[in-house]
Amino acid sequence: MKQQTQAYAFGLAAVLCWSTVAVAFKWALQWLSPAQLLLLANITSILVLGTILAWRRQLPQWRDLSGRIWRDSLLFGLLNPFIYYLILFKAYSLLPAQEAQTLNYTWALTMSLLAVPLLHHKLHKQDIIAAILCYCGVLVIATRGQVYDLQFGNALGVGLALLSTVIWALYWIFNTRDPRSPVQGLFLNFVCALPLITLYCAFNGELQSIDWRGLPAALYVGVFEMGLTFVWWLTAMKYTNSTAKISNLIFLSPCLSLIFIHIFLGETILPSTLWGLVLILGGLIWQQTGKKTANQAH
Repeated sequence: MKQQTQAYAFGLAAVLCWSTVAVAFKWALQWLSPAQLLLLANITSILVLGTILAWRRQLPQWRDLSGRIWRDSLLFGLLNPFIYYLILFKAYSLLPAQEAQTLNYTWALTMSLLAVPLLHHKLHKQDIIAAILCYCGVLVIATRGQVYDLQFGNALGVGLALLSTVIWALYWIFNTRDPRSPVQGLFLNFVCALPLITLYCAFNGELQSIDWRGLPAALYVGVFEMGLTFVWWLTAMKYTNSTAKISNLIFLSPCLSLIFIHIFLGETILPSTLWGLVLILGGLIWQQTGKKTANQAH
């Protein structure tokens, strides 16, 4: 029981932090470009994860790392954080936070669909129904309720938000074959991505024009979105006696996030966002429930 209580504590801490990062993204992007935010947050996350690994005495010994590990770290780092967060931050710069964060929660469904061709998983009826529900929710959010007119609020922003879910899903699918330990792997990804992000900023002339008013929010993103929450979530999954109990906590995050967005960013939460969120969460819950039922039947 004590371990399960600890699992809930770490799981809720991770969910609470994930619920605040949409606000941090928008605050940071008032002063920083998406690439500048990524650079500062990435440096911060390297320091955070490196400190955690050093405290655990698990910091990688650089001379012992094989060429394959460096290659994998570079490829994974190219996906996450480099490409994923550049696209995600650009989407947040174009969309209201309420829309960008809600659309981002379709990544779980995207991963299920991509697992069919990439991992040869079977496509079940509940996956199809979940996809219909989720992408109906996407349509409601993208058109801001004007579904029949198909008048998109910001088509580019919506497209980038959905593209980020594809990148994130691909990262986790490829991650199933990653032999590295999770925290070490993420640390090495960020280390290998740092030169790429720095070169990208230098090429676009974004190293000389950093507005340091965005630094506090960027540090927050690096510490929590890209650092501690990942470790807390892994710890929760390690301590729990039921993965489902902890996994279901994630459904609290988009609801809490909308509350924080309204309070701290002053966004009026649109009815289209709420209806879209209901459809997206409904699709994800339907998918999970359907899979549990199918597993019990077997």
